Amino acid sequence: MSSETTRTTEPKQVRRRRSGGGASLMAHGEPMVWLTGGALAVALFMILGLLLLVFVQGFTTFWPDPIVKITAGDDVRLGEVTRTDDYALDPAKLKALTAEQRAKVEAIAPDHVVVRRLLRIGNYEITNEHFNWIDDFTVTEESRPEWAILVERLENGRFYGELKGFEVDGKSTASTPAEAWAEYEKHHGDARARYHERKRLEKDEIGVLNHAVEAARLDMRAARLESGEESDDYRAAKKAFETQRAATQTGFAAIRKEIVALEQENDRYHLVFDTVGPTGDREVRVKVSDVVRAYPANQIGFAEKLGIYTGRWWEFLVDEPREANSEGGVWPAIFGTVVMTLIMCLFVVPFGVLAALYLREYAKGGPIVSAVRIAINNLAGVPSIVFGVFGLGFFCYIMGVGIDELFFAAKLPNPTYGKGGVLWASLTLALLTLPVVIVATEEALSAVPNSMREGSYACGASKWQTIKRIVLPRAMPGIMTGMILAMARGAGEVAPLMLVGAVKLAPELPMDGFFPYLHPERSFMHLGFHIYDLGFQSQNSEAAKPMVYTTTLLLIGIVASLNLAAIWLRARLSRRFVSGQF
Repeated sequence: MSSETTRTTEPKQVRRRRSGGGASLMAHGEPMVWLTGGALAVALFMILGLLLLVFVQGFTTFWPDPIVKITAGDDVRLGEVTRTDDYALDPAKLKALTAEQRAKVEAIAPDHVVVRRLLRIGNYEITNEHFNWIDDFTVTEESRPEWAILVERLENGRFYGELKGFEVDGKSTASTPAEAWAEYEKHHGDARARYHERKRLEKDEIGVLNHAVEAARLDMRAARLESGEESDDYRAAKKAFETQRAATQTGFAAIRKEIVALEQENDRYHLVFDTVGPTGDREVRVKVSDVVRAYPANQIGFAEKLGIYTGRWWEFLVDEPREANSEGGVWPAIFGTVVMTLIMCLFVVPFGVLAALYLREYAKGGPIVSAVRIAINNLAGVPSIVFGVFGLGFFCYIMGVGIDELFFAAKLPNPTYGKGGVLWASLTLALLTLPVVIVATEEALSAVPNSMREGSYACGASKWQTIKRIVLPRAMPGIMTGMILAMARGAGEVAPLMLVGAVKLAPELPMDGFFPYLHPERSFMHLGFHIYDLGFQSQNSEAAKPMVYTTTLLLIGIVASLNLAAIWLRARLSRRFVSGQF
């Protein structure tokens, strides 16, 4: 065979290499591999960096720090150092310094870049501020007092002071700080128990009486609306109301007597502190029952700090918020977030799956079906606040008002369903996430091979039997994926909830011991809205900042837990249906 024939039968790539041309690097795809891999690496780096920031800031929020006493000229401050910062002194401020301070700045910072520390000083009712910046070059003395106590209170935020004594009925029972601390530890548990008993009486016992008298009042008003004031039904209802009101007044008096006794007992015990500040030293008494937690910050070791840290986390997870949401717990927000997300899933998944089934399995192609699909895709891009406006107008002001007029006329003009609540918030987010479920379900249904449908029809199965026994089991993983995506998006939405039910503070859960137990018409707290409120509405922004990270960490954990539960359920259903269809 000639060399010309051999050259002709060789592949073009071989001939090109032999001729010296060489293949283009782009033809092999290596640049695109590096480009796509680099884009993935950047995305992962950004996500992991954000998560790392949230985790570090969130987990360190509750760790106790030592208390320092700083003297800066005539000003004496006591508190915790929360942040250290460098800044450049401007010429005007440098000129306003004393000669001694200017010399100190020149000695330690010739470039005039000095260090300052943010001190959390608390004692808001005395100082009218929670934090104070202190320049290091102004500090003349710094110490850590042995009996500096941090007190977490029910009101007015944290308190910092040096323990001086303990009083019972206005008389001192301790001569040294150690004896005063021992007295505090002796009485604090009982004082807090009396405080919680008082709250139980106010919430549960008085709540039962109020519920009974309100039910009797509504029965009387309903009888008047239905039959008139001259009817026997109205007179009977009025008599029952007056009887119930008299019994309620008697119950109120007995409960109030118990509450007064508890308050009087708690008023006997006080901690006595010496405080410092711009107005000088002063003596302050703190009622023991108002103390949530107190500890001598400069005496405790690692084990005690770990106990305080875990105690603060437990309080954060199970208690109600206090001090404009910047302290205390977020249990109402956790409950509201989880309940709203679960109710949303109960609405969006069945309707989304049914709509996708009709569009994919039953509807014939045409302009109407195409228009529906275009509308669904467009809905996925509508801003969430638009859904909130729709939910407020349609669910609250149309459906809710209609329900009130039909079933709760006796309560009018006070609305029951004609306002924001858990139910309307869940339905609004269900509409918001409906396109996600429909699109994911359609994709899952279209992935089922047509040969499986045809085989089912060949065996004599009907359309619905084929869908139920063949198509849905095969599509179940994709359907569950759509539910997971909808759940993740709905749980983190905030803008619509601001219009249809989420509020800044609602310590009472939308659930109680009265039928129907879960009250979907009530307003609720939501972790996403809680984060917004802490970050942008708090009057104590420095104290709220670490709580923003901690609440964000908690929201991420809840969404991840819900998603993991759904993924586990998806895996179980996949194994069950796929293995059980033959």
